[in-house]
Amino acid sequence: MADKFLESKLKDGKVTVFVKGGCPYSRNAVDMLRQYNFAPGCLQVFDINESRDAQDYFQLCGGARTRSCRGMPRVFIGRHCIGGLSDLESVRCRLPAMLQQIGALR
Repeated sequence: MADKFLESKLKDGKVTVFVKGGCPYSRNAVDMLRQYNFAPGCLQVFDINESRDAQDYFQLCGGARTRSCRGMPRVFIGRHCIGGLSDLESVRCRLPAMLQQIGALR
């Protein structure tokens, strides 16, 4: 059930971030993304703090639970999962081009 809900949130022209409220890694990832000039509605943030099913689903999909935030955040560019905060930081120099390619920027 969690897989259908989570997959329904992914859209080709949007960046979707699944976060766990209170997680510093989640907060840092969202803060990093908010530095870009997104078109309206193209940055979606969903707090799955209360959804153990969703967190379990991400673990099964290759998002290992790490640190105290249990593998959060999970960042998707379009429908492609790039990973968590460290993965987002590793593509920082390519991120503007990636966001433009999916039409997420103004």
